[in-house]
Formats: sequence, structure tokens, C-alpha cells
Amino acid sequence: MKLLAALLTLSLLAPAASLQQTDRERVLSELHASRKQFLDTIAGLSPAQWTFKAGPDRWSIAEVAEHLIAAETYLSTMVTKQIMATPADAAKAEARKPTNSKMDEGFLVQLRDRSQKAQAPGEIVPKGTIKTPADAAAAFKSAREKTLDYVRTTNDALRDHFFTPFPGAELDGIQGLLMIAGHNERHVLQMLEVKQAPGYPAK
Repeated sequence: MKLLAALLTLSLLAPAASLQQTDRERVLSELHASRKQFLDTIAGLSPAQWTFKAGPDRWSIAEVAEHLIAAETYLSTMVTKQIMATPADAAKAEARKPTNSKMDEGFLVQLRDRSQKAQAPGEIVPKGTIKTPADAAAAFKSAREKTLDYVRTTNDALRDHFFTPFPGAELDGIQGLLMIAGHNERHVLQMLEVKQAPGYPAK
């Protein structure tokens, strides 16, 4: 009986399932890659290139950059505060485990697909607060570093928590973090479209 009681006590004190190193490394890889894409795309832009619009209803590179900076904090907070506040469902996480990699990649492909348009929430619609590429780079680096630091250090069981950001898509916390990188890549493609638009300034 004493042995059974001791085992029960240990089981109650045992830590919950934590973030797997393979998931951590995958998210960090995607965040670093998308960070580089963003910084490379805005580097060396002239004021005319920075503010050029391909049409009255199109965003400039400046506006896209501001949107991404605002979205970094918005999406990161969604994962670390809102998603992690939902009840853990270890059974669902275990059932999804064999298909996690396929779902992760499929979601990233979907996010990068610019043929599917979406309306940005009002909180992350650009308001003209980022004036130069240098300002954007500094603000983005600061925001992304906070996301990276969370991923580097957390032991949260991100696969055990779920949310539905849009109908038909139930994502776990890891996929929420991948959403930050995929959303970033989607809008880098948008900035490259601006650079290819007729009338884009040579300098």
C-alpha cells in the first residue's frame, strides 16, 4: 500500500507533457527563415519604393510591413495567452500525432497561397505609423525576438491545446506559431508583387 501511495503521489507531481524538441526546432527554423525574407525584402528601399502603391486599393510595402509588425505581437499573444488558456486535450493530441507533420506543412502551403484573399482584423490594419524601412526593420526584429525567445525557452505542451481561427481549421499551439511564419511569408510575397507592379520606381 505504501508503494502504491508513493507511485500515485509521483504521478500527481510529474510534469505535464512538454514541447517536443523536434517541434521547437521546426518552429524556430520557420521563424528564422521568414525573418530573413522580410528583412531582405525591405532592405535598401528608397522612399518612393517604400510608399509606392500599385492601385488605390492596394497596400504599399510600407503598409504591408506595418501590418506584419502588428501581426507578430497579435498572433504571438493569441498562442501564448489565448490558446494556452484553453483546456488541454492530450487524447486529441495523441490521435493527431501521426499526421502532425503533414498537417503542419499543409497549413503553411495554404497560408502562402496568395490566390486566397483574407480581410485583416482591425487591430492589425496599417495606420501609417512606420515611416521608414529602418524603422520597420528595428520594430520587426524586436517583435520577432520576443516570439523566438518564447519558442526557445517554453516547455508549454503546445500540441495539447487547440483553437479554430477560421471555419474548418482546428489548429494546435505549434500550428499557431507556424501561422506567424506562414503569414509572414504570405505578405513577403505581397511585397514582391508590389515590386513587380507597373510603375514601381527604379529607385
